[in-house]
Amino acid sequence: MDRQSQKTTRKLFLHICCAPCASATVEAWRLEAAEITGTYFNPNIQPYSEHQRRHDTLLAYADKIGLRLIGEPMYDVTAWLRQVHGREEKGVRCRICIGGRLRHTAELAAGTGFKAFSTTLLISPYQDHDIIREEGERAAAAHGVEFLYRDLRPRYRRSLELSREAGLYRQKYCGCIFSEAEAAMERSRRRKGKHPRSSGDATRKA
Repeated sequence: MDRQSQKTTRKLFLHICCAPCASATVEAWRLEAAEITGTYFNPNIQPYSEHQRRHDTLLAYADKIGLRLIGEPMYDVTAWLRQVHGREEKGVRCRICIGGRLRHTAELAAGTGFKAFSTTLLISPYQDHDIIREEGERAAAAHGVEFLYRDLRPRYRRSLELSREAGLYRQKYCGCIFSEAEAAMERSRRRKGKHPRSSGDATRKA
């Protein structure tokens, strides 16, 4: 009997932020012989059209790869904005946002008979893994389940490949209005960097 066949299949409940991140994340967990069920809960994503586009993309991709999804998206941007109001500093805001999504996931996992959960956020090199791990473990303790941490960032390029192959919509910002503004400023900065000042401008500056 080979090593793969000796693996014990375990059931894992997976919080999914978007289809592109789910692609290589689901692949990685399935390589560990995990049986995946996913849920999409991301009230931070704005505007509503963006939230729905990501959800629709995930529904189509899940059907393609045989991924079971449960739970409702439960879009409530007003409640989310109340939570982060006055605490818009990125690290603080992200902790509130991630914590809320993982608490909901842990509660849903416990209520549907799962003993462990994780999140596709762990594949992103743009996310703070310390925050994800801390909030995941806190949510797990509150609901009597286990949070499974994996550093999936080395598989990020694989997610890009799978996304291109599947023709998935890839968003240009994390999700909230703050991240959209930050992404726009970063793109502007990069464009300016590609178009340096003319020699005349440089002379005047000197």
